[in-house]
Amino acid sequence: MASIRTFTLPHYEAYPVHVAVFKHVKNAAFLRSQLLAANPEFDYAFLDASMILSPTHLQTALFTTLHHLLTHRLKTHTPHSELVFRLSPTNNIGDSYRVFGIADTSTHIIAVKLCVRGDGSVDEGVTAGGVGAHLGRVVEGESVAVGEEGRELGEGCDLGRVGKVYKLGMGKGVGDGERRREMEGVVLGMIALKGT
Repeated sequence: MASIRTFTLPHYEAYPVHVAVFKHVKNAAFLRSQLLAANPEFDYAFLDASMILSPTHLQTALFTTLHHLLTHRLKTHTPHSELVFRLSPTNNIGDSYRVFGIADTSTHIIAVKLCVRGDGSVDEGVTAGGVGAHLGRVVEGESVAVGEEGRELGEGCDLGRVGKVYKLGMGKGVGDGERRREMEGVVLGMIALKGT
C-alpha cells in the first residue's frame, strides 16, 4: 500500500485531496498510457515532481482548481487535468501536460486524487485507504511518506527547470533555500493571476 497524505484546503474543507509521492518509478510509461486512454481507474493527476517547488505551490494550484470547478469555469475536461493546467504559466493545455504531467521517463512523481466529481459534488467513495491500495498496486516505485508539513512535495524539485519554465532569472548567487523562496513568491502570484 502506498503512503497517502490527505490535505484539506481553506474554504474547501469538504473536498479532501489525497497525495502520494513516489521515487524510483519504473512504469511511468504505463501510467501515462492509462491517462491517455482515459482509463477511469487512473483518474489522477500524475505530476512530474521536478516541477513542484513546495507544498504551497501544489496547494495553490489545487485551490484554484477547486475554485474553477465549483464556479463552473474549468478550462479542461476533468478536475485532475485542470490541476495540471493550473500549474502552468501558459494557457496551452498540451504544454501544461508536457511540462508538469508525467512523462514516459519520469522517475519521481506525485499522484494527486481529488475527492470531487466533475459536477462539483463530493465523491464519498474516494478514501485515503482506497487510493493508497490502488496506487500501491499500479505504481512500480518507492512510496515516500509525506509528513505533516508536506516538505517531501518539494524535495524532487529542479530549480533550474522551474526557473526556465516560469521564465525566472532570479536568485543567482544565493543559496538554494533563498532562491526557492524568491521563486515560490513569483510562481504563486502567477498561478493566482492565471486563475482570474
